[in-house]
Amino acid sequence: MKRRCLLAAALLPVAVARAAGFVDLLDTPALASRLAAKALLNGLAWAGPRLVAVGQRGHVLTSDDVGKTWAQAEVPVSSDLVAVHFPTPQRGWAVGHDGVVLASSDGGRRWSRQFDGRQLGPQGAENPLLDVWFDDGSRGYAVGAFGTLLHTADGGRSWRNEPTLADNPKGLHLYAVRRVGGALYLAGEQGLLLRQDGAGFTALASPYAGTLFGLVGDERAVLAHGLRGHVVRSTDGGRSWQGVETGLAVGLTAGAVDARGRFVIVSQAGHVLVSSDAGASFTPLKVERPQPAAAVACAANGSLVLAGPRGVSSLNLS
Repeated sequence: MKRRCLLAAALLPVAVARAAGFVDLLDTPALASRLAAKALLNGLAWAGPRLVAVGQRGHVLTSDDVGKTWAQAEVPVSSDLVAVHFPTPQRGWAVGHDGVVLASSDGGRRWSRQFDGRQLGPQGAENPLLDVWFDDGSRGYAVGAFGTLLHTADGGRSWRNEPTLADNPKGLHLYAVRRVGGALYLAGEQGLLLRQDGAGFTALASPYAGTLFGLVGDERAVLAHGLRGHVVRSTDGGRSWQGVETGLAVGLTAGAVDARGRFVIVSQAGHVLVSSDAGASFTPLKVERPQPAAAVACAANGSLVLAGPRGVSSLNLS
């Protein structure tokens, strides 16, 4: 209930602005800013060798040198963007506030709006989308607040909201969607974990009852991470889960797997945890200048690129 109240409070200024006659953020292109790479960025994804970051006010940035320099993309909305995913080097999708779904067919340089919350009815634009995943250039999912579950089978030309496909009768927020080890998982509030079973998603028994923000893993194990340093791990396709000790009590916000198969999880306080045993245990990486992170990407050269409230930064993982 507390998180729902916070969500409502965060959306109140948007509702007031609309009532006062301001132009809708969904109809306002993102403004160019020289400081975009130092402002709030929430999501990172690889588009082949290119890195794409998304964040506040519709900002999308691309880097062709592993995060050393960034160029701002053309974006048709000013809504805050939360997550991005590229199943191929050219085709990608980004999601965020106002229920917006953006698509790119040129590796993230230019974007078009495919969907927004207004298409879900009067309350739809008030519910942010929080994550997106595509298996290929056609089939994808976007998840968000109050159990929103969008699905497309035609590359986003049409989207359907199908919350009843998920075993989520309380309409809990869905924070993450990711395919790991061949199975598609969802994670959300109150320890909610689901795995795709046919056309729907079946709830899994979770040892943690708090919010789970993200999913990470490979064919060896799938991990979900969230509030108060909690990580839960499964090595049998989600049938059973065990807690993993992290030694932290802060929110774990994002994860990735590097080229050497190491699992990396970052925190909202700047911690970087590294596992060399498929997530069975984690060791904190020594970071000279910790920065709060909302997203992380592992580069082939052994570096980590982090995105968060202070923009993008990098550090050496090797």
